[in-house]
Amino acid sequence: MAKNKPAYGALVEARLADLATRQHGVVSRRQLYELGCSRGSITRRVEKRRLLRVNRAVYAVGHTRLTAKGGWMAAVLACGEGTVLSHPDAAALHDVRQIGSGPVHVTSPGKHELRGIRCHEYGTLQSADRTVIDAIPVTSLARTYLDLAEILTHARLIDALEAGQRQNKLDVAAIYAVIARNPGRHGIEPLRAAIAELADEPPLLQSPAERAFRALIRHHGLPEPQYNVYAEGELVDAVWPEHRLVVQVDGFGFHRSKRSFAADRARDRKLVRAGWRVIRFTADDVTDRPDEVAAELSELLLLGGPWPPPARSDR
Repeated sequence: MAKNKPAYGALVEARLADLATRQHGVVSRRQLYELGCSRGSITRRVEKRRLLRVNRAVYAVGHTRLTAKGGWMAAVLACGEGTVLSHPDAAALHDVRQIGSGPVHVTSPGKHELRGIRCHEYGTLQSADRTVIDAIPVTSLARTYLDLAEILTHARLIDALEAGQRQNKLDVAAIYAVIARNPGRHGIEPLRAAIAELADEPPLLQSPAERAFRALIRHHGLPEPQYNVYAEGELVDAVWPEHRLVVQVDGFGFHRSKRSFAADRARDRKLVRAGWRVIRFTADDVTDRPDEVAAELSELLLLGGPWPPPARSDR
């Protein structure tokens, strides 16, 4: 005896669940129609809170506690076919910047004024300038860097490039190909300038405070130190070997216990005994008083030469 086939409604529900799973919990009205849902069945699902509206013609399935990827997907779906995630949100999806707050940035063939979305109108993107990551349409990493170059400071742009460099994602040839395909963009020269400053090996920056410190160094035109390297067997945040100068940046939430405080001071004394100058700044110093920090560093670096200075012989 043949088994009963599942009812059509059950098939629709199964397909809807599968689609929502792949799309981080969100679906569009157009997709619901394609699954076989009628306008009336969509209305009934909304009334029963099985579909919850999160943006124009976009619904969360079952709940609205969306992940970042769910929010990105919802923004892309809300702006229609041809839309891709872009700018800082694309950079976060590519894992070269942290996930930020504020509106979600997308690039779309048309202009859209929607709550929580910053839409950049660009016509049709070439296939080489777009990709898909975890089911989310997004600008390619090379195109993302060009977009970032129009909205980030020089230091933040270098940070993003170095993040790609550390992960072996940075393809300079692909970036220059994007530039060639997009003449006249305001980000071209800033992007070229940032690429020119990249070192062969990007520094490993371990905390937001250290990243802010590096931005301060660059903003004030100070000599670039080495970051997170060893001096006298101790890992230090920043060091200028030729000046025998070590800087430690105490970030938020770090070095607050009595034990870590004592360990920090013991490390400082070891470095001083070995002939290093050691200076500490807090995260507040770096973020709230950058000019004062830069002035102090400038004074220390202008001393020049080895430290301590060689003793003079009296003849």
